[in-house]
Amino acid sequence: MARWSALVLGAAVVALAVVALVRDGSDAAAEAQRSDPAWCTPGTQRSALCPHGKEFEPKEYATHGDAFECVNFASQADAQAVLRANPEDPNHLDDEGGGVACRGLPAPRDTRPVIRTVEPGTCDPGDPRSARCPQAERPFDARYFLRFGTDAYDCQDFASQADAQAVLRFGPADPNRLDSDRNGVACPDLPAPKDVKPVRRATP
Repeated sequence: MARWSALVLGAAVVALAVVALVRDGSDAAAEAQRSDPAWCTPGTQRSALCPHGKEFEPKEYATHGDAFECVNFASQADAQAVLRANPEDPNHLDDEGGGVACRGLPAPRDTRPVIRTVEPGTCDPGDPRSARCPQAERPFDARYFLRFGTDAYDCQDFASQADAQAVLRFGPADPNRLDSDRNGVACPDLPAPKDVKPVRRATP
């Protein structure tokens, strides 16, 4: 009996040691994923190459003309901070003209639009109807506003409530959070034309 107890105790100790090693290994792997490469020194600005750095100075990216692109930033929020620092947008981070930079970049996100002066005639013939290009004769493709699959567009991006509702109908999971109260009606405060027939919401 004593021998059996000793074997059980020994097996338990070995099992605990294995679990500890696996946990240490997974923790080390997770820490490695959170760490920047060796060339990212403590004073290096946060960027796509050094995404975990704590330092980020938007003005450093906003005063050199057209020198940076969306791929240079670690997150959409960082690109938006650059747009806020210089709404004239010399880097062309907001090519769509809605006041939101680099909509396709990952979180953290900041999609509160930056107020910009959009010159007349900046809409290309193929641009879809939007708040920036509100002409009724322009075609509207709901898929255009669902292409990123994240909270990339806001009610302010649409020319009318009916257009926002069309996006909700096409994507009832509502990745853009156009129907915040989940009653099936998107952006009720937008101007006409209106479409307030509720959409049956899908699980987000």
